[in-house]
Amino acid sequence: MEKIIVNKSLGLKGNIKVDGSKNSILPILAATLLCEEECIIHDIPKLKDVEVMCELLEVIGAQVTKLSEDSLKITTKEIKTSEAPYELISKMRASFLVMGPLLARCGNAKVYMPGGCAIGTRPIDLHLKGFKALGAEVISENGYVHSKAEKLHGSDIYLDFPSVGATENVIMAATLSQGETILENAAEEPEIVDLANFINSMGGNIIGAGTKTIRIKGVKKFHKTEHTVIPDRIEAGTYMVAAAITNGDLVIENVVSSHVQPVIAKLRESGATIEEYEDKIRVKSNGFIKPVDIKTLPYPGFPTDMQAQFMALMSLAEGTSIINETIFENRFMHANELSRMGANVKTEGNTAVLKGKSQLSGAKVKATDLRGGAALILAGLAADGETEITEVYHIKRGYANIIEKLQNVGANIKFVEE
Repeated sequence: MEKIIVNKSLGLKGNIKVDGSKNSILPILAATLLCEEECIIHDIPKLKDVEVMCELLEVIGAQVTKLSEDSLKITTKEIKTSEAPYELISKMRASFLVMGPLLARCGNAKVYMPGGCAIGTRPIDLHLKGFKALGAEVISENGYVHSKAEKLHGSDIYLDFPSVGATENVIMAATLSQGETILENAAEEPEIVDLANFINSMGGNIIGAGTKTIRIKGVKKFHKTEHTVIPDRIEAGTYMVAAAITNGDLVIENVVSSHVQPVIAKLRESGATIEEYEDKIRVKSNGFIKPVDIKTLPYPGFPTDMQAQFMALMSLAEGTSIINETIFENRFMHANELSRMGANVKTEGNTAVLKGKSQLSGAKVKATDLRGGAALILAGLAADGETEITEVYHIKRGYANIIEKLQNVGANIKFVEE
């Protein structure tokens, strides 16, 4: 069993460099299936999810070559199979993103229902609605989804909710279709823009990514390309909170400040000092944390992926904070673990109330999901005594070298294997 041991570490100071975005690289890797020629991708984070996606691509028929620590060359001249096996799909929800490109390239895709963090129901009905609108026949049975089409055609599609995954899957499916697809109420996340930029660099024709209306004109074929992944805004936000919760002074490098404006705004509201530069952000704290109310919303609102980290921060605030989670219905599982450490948090439905000024103490806790695990690390940095975190595979799914990065700025933290 692997554990993370954290001891109180106030006054973190130094520089932390953010890796490429986890939520960008996964759909971009899936999109390489659209192209018969080589795709070279840089700034790839060293994550378990990336390993799983690359393994899935190889099963489908891709050649994946490591060029350096953070660069890959992927070539898919031939598709060996349009079926994604259960053992890989079950490990990671994002693996369902191969359905769109497989459907576009082969006219046929069979993918098992996805796995991933247990943070609530994340239905794939919007993905399937999009595929059907493009002319695919979709059959769901025995735990898998089978979609097929003689030829996909452009269509007007309205998403009932701006789902990131559905937006990505529909974009990829539409890229090789006949005619134009207009996708309304699309997700606006920076990761959508990154995916569109990657596809356009291969010869795609996507306009409007990053807005609610995206137009995709189908093309006949893609050509080779080279692309650098955007920085991970959630990793950046997590280390920004690390500075605030430890009375620290950290410079977060390789970050696009416009991508983290909601986090910057709420940290300033909590009393932290933020300095923004071209590709870095400095966060300083004087140790006094003001209470802040948060409501998670689709981008450009406050990200649900930062909610848990702010719950840890608000447990130390000088007053009461209220968090409303509007994206997932089961994303307060970390609240019980924070309570073990002394946080005064009550949850009811999609609302959490935190009475701050808690005296956090180290405890044995478990990472319930990826971002909840990050919140426990943050709480452990501010808690008296030793915090022991289990089920850390969740954390490793989304944070490359998190232990080393925190150690380098003064954190007393380590991995332990038993």
